[in-house]
Amino acid sequence: MKIQLVHPPVYLNVAAMTALRPSLPLGLAYIAASLREVGHEVSVIDAVGLAPDKVTRGSRRRLSLLGLTPDEIVERLDPDADAFGVTNMWSFSWPVVRTILRKMRERFPDKPIVCGGEHFTGLPELSMEQAPIDVIVTGEGEEAAVEVFGALERGETEWDRIGGIWYRDADGSPRKSPVSRARNRAVDDIPWPAWDLFDVAGYNERKLVTGIHYGMTVPIFATRGCPYQCTYCSSPQMWTTRWYARDPKLVVDEMEHWHEKFGADNFPFHDLTAILKKDWVIEFCSELASRPFVRRIRWQLPSGTRVEVIDDEVAMWLKRTNGVSLNYAPESGSPETRKRIKKMMKDES
Repeated sequence: MKIQLVHPPVYLNVAAMTALRPSLPLGLAYIAASLREVGHEVSVIDAVGLAPDKVTRGSRRRLSLLGLTPDEIVERLDPDADAFGVTNMWSFSWPVVRTILRKMRERFPDKPIVCGGEHFTGLPELSMEQAPIDVIVTGEGEEAAVEVFGALERGETEWDRIGGIWYRDADGSPRKSPVSRARNRAVDDIPWPAWDLFDVAGYNERKLVTGIHYGMTVPIFATRGCPYQCTYCSSPQMWTTRWYARDPKLVVDEMEHWHEKFGADNFPFHDLTAILKKDWVIEFCSELASRPFVRRIRWQLPSGTRVEVIDDEVAMWLKRTNGVSLNYAPESGSPETRKRIKKMMKDES
């Protein structure tokens, strides 16, 4: 099956800032790799990567759009594609993504449109009510995406057999699948991101990376999920409260691969809670320290880590392996406040 995936443009405010800087779409690269592994022909329209210098003034004075415009994206859609996939992580991007989806349907009224990402996971029904979406994959997407596009290829429409999705019933109304989907525990079996479909060098030339730009940057996932339930965070909805870590050796293997392929020497970890189990962190750092390429790279934790997980031994290993920066999260000193937001931590570690 010929599948084309779309990474939308992002909004900038008047100061050319976003909540997080635009960066290589790690989640979409994983989806592309998983679809390709089962035999699909995959291409990507990366609105930011294809036009990283294009800024279009929005209808609201303080907002601009970075990347291809909706019309330019739709013009680039492959008429030979059998189906399309669209991602959206941030709900503040929904207005432009909704416009893209409507224009896609106008041009290709009969081609399936599948959506996924954190926004669609949080607001699946609203998204389907406002845009012509056929199927939404919620949560961790690789397995469900493979099943959904496989069903489309076979001409199957019994969506209630696939877990973790929303679809349209006979009258077009949004419907949640009655089948739940467990988190994928086999994280070591997920194929590495399909970075060959993205302009890695172009993102780096413009320093469009998460964290600090220390050099040629490729993002990494070493772990998935978070066991905590902080009330202000979307993680429990997206990932549940399960935390699964990859084999530390395989994480280092991936880093070494991108170092050799792209000359990558800066690795921001996009993990929600990378430093959770001390033994895992030390094993990872020990493996990294044993590889000669460690002297030529840096790594960082821009997503941050909880305040109680860093001790002297962990800090020593981070420094020894060129772990150069992390976002540190001081917590409230009020037990009542921490209880209200479900911080699940004590006054003393």
